[in-house]
Amino acid sequence: MYALVTTHHFDRSVAKFSRARPKLRKQLAKIFRDLEADPFQPHLRLHALKGSLEGLHAVNLTHAYRVTLMLRTPKKEIILLDIGSHEEVYR
Repeated sequence: MYALVTTHHFDRSVAKFSRARPKLRKQLAKIFRDLEADPFQPHLRLHALKGSLEGLHAVNLTHAYRVTLMLRTPKKEIILLDIGSHEEVYR
């Protein structure tokens, strides 16, 4: 089991995201539960980022929305960093 750790920025981003897209709340909660259980589940589509975001990872919430995170495997910790559209989180 992995521990999910949030940042102040992520807490604000997820609150704003959830208010704007209430239909995705259940799906977002499922993504968080699945990340805690095992971030390497194929349906999460965990992938490493490149360029200026090298060292970070992302999972797909939907085709259009992503959650960026820092995976700390030895500590079994996932630090949630940002949520939003592809363009918003990969800037």
